[in-house]
Amino acid sequence: MSEEIKTSNPAGEENYSLNDDRRVKVLSPGTLVAKRFFRNRLAVLGLIMLTAMFILSFIGGLLIPYGQTEQFYTYTYLEKEYVGVTHNDEFRYLVADGQAFATILQAQFLLAQGKGQDAFEYKDVSYTISEDGPDLYSIYDADGTLLAVAAKDIVNTADGMADPSFMVKYEALKASVNGRSSFEADGETYTLDEYDNVVYNGTEIAYISRFVVAARENGIVVTRDFKEKLEEALETDINEFVYVGEDGEEHTYAISYNASAMVWSVKQETETYVYNSYASPSKEHPLGTDNNGMDMLTRLMYGGRVSLIIGFIVVFIETLLGVILGGIAGYFGGWVDNLIMRIVDIFYCVPSMPIIIILGAAMDNMKVDAQVRIFYLMIILGILGWAGIARLVRGQILSLREQEFMTATEACGIRASRRIFKHLIPNVIPQLIVTCTMGLGSIIITEATLSFLGLGVKFPFASWGNIISDVNNSYVMTAFWWVWIPAGVCLLITVLGFNFVGDGLRDAFDPKMKR
Repeated sequence: MSEEIKTSNPAGEENYSLNDDRRVKVLSPGTLVAKRFFRNRLAVLGLIMLTAMFILSFIGGLLIPYGQTEQFYTYTYLEKEYVGVTHNDEFRYLVADGQAFATILQAQFLLAQGKGQDAFEYKDVSYTISEDGPDLYSIYDADGTLLAVAAKDIVNTADGMADPSFMVKYEALKASVNGRSSFEADGETYTLDEYDNVVYNGTEIAYISRFVVAARENGIVVTRDFKEKLEEALETDINEFVYVGEDGEEHTYAISYNASAMVWSVKQETETYVYNSYASPSKEHPLGTDNNGMDMLTRLMYGGRVSLIIGFIVVFIETLLGVILGGIAGYFGGWVDNLIMRIVDIFYCVPSMPIIIILGAAMDNMKVDAQVRIFYLMIILGILGWAGIARLVRGQILSLREQEFMTATEACGIRASRRIFKHLIPNVIPQLIVTCTMGLGSIIITEATLSFLGLGVKFPFASWGNIISDVNNSYVMTAFWWVWIPAGVCLLITVLGFNFVGDGLRDAFDPKMKR
């Protein structure tokens, strides 16, 4: 009977016995699981999605010529505030040499002038007001000494000239408001041209204007020629003019009026070497650049690497803690099981997100290095997430430890640690693989959420979460789609891929599945 029996039926077909290996083909458990897995189309699709994301993140980063933190620059024209201009509608005071005209006296003068009075008193001292012309007044003390001059026009010193004396400025103001073309001061004769330029011996020494031009930065010299061009633009109510500067280059100046402050803001267009921020997709940058001028495709690749590494290491920490504690609790039972399960209950009750937010704020305050912060983040997420795996392992071991093969190991005198990790844990691995695979997607989502909130991965390192966090307003979201949509798509594909693979593994490891 042990020999192979070979017969022929009337049709001429050969029959083989049951012990013929060509008739009976036995599949190993691993092969059977793989066969079931690859028959699941969604599982295969998930595997393809994950493979694409791993190639993009780990191989793409090696092939692309740019670095993760490499920044790109470009020349562009930026408007920078150059000067501020106001039209003087209030009295300004020229104080005579050797005299004092304090703020309180200026206030007393304004009160008297507003009431149309020609004198006022302060601390039993009488002061006389003399009107020298429209919006021009001189103030004298009780002895008839000229103290100060109040005027709305301003005498500006010409470029490169010495500041005129008090009397020159006073006589120039009187000549201007009264329409005279010349005046005398300090024993010299001066002339005024039609533009109210003060001229002495053929040289312009000052000019009169009601416009006050103030430079916005130290080192800016506002020339007379520029002021004239600016006043002409203001008087003709134009919003932009071109002026050739001392460097011989043409600069465009834009004028805007702030009604609340009653100030004209003059901005200069200058060619500036700046970050190539939010550059559109191009041959050099297929996905454009971000706010810091970094290549988005490069950041996407390195960001995927960081997100995936964090996911796998967190799962490894959770699994390590869960398997050890869950295995011990399930095998020994009794007070050991009660103690470990109460610890598990505590971790289930811990509010994970508030703790992570507090720890993230603490690391911000301590200015923890960005790379060290990634390690802290992985440890924190791993410690806070092991309780579910511990409960799963404990439940599986409770059902396995009473079976015959465990009784046999105990009878053979095998030590407890070997029985747990050699005979019990391997029987839990299928469930662990499914749980860890499906948990990877959740961890990546958690990391992305924390990074989006500024509590996870920090600049200059990239992750899909902090890439999306660059979209901090609706304008960036709608105008620069290439900054956040690719990262969001990669995040979606990765999480879906892990979920599909997890579902496929769960079905493949289930012995009751028919397919």
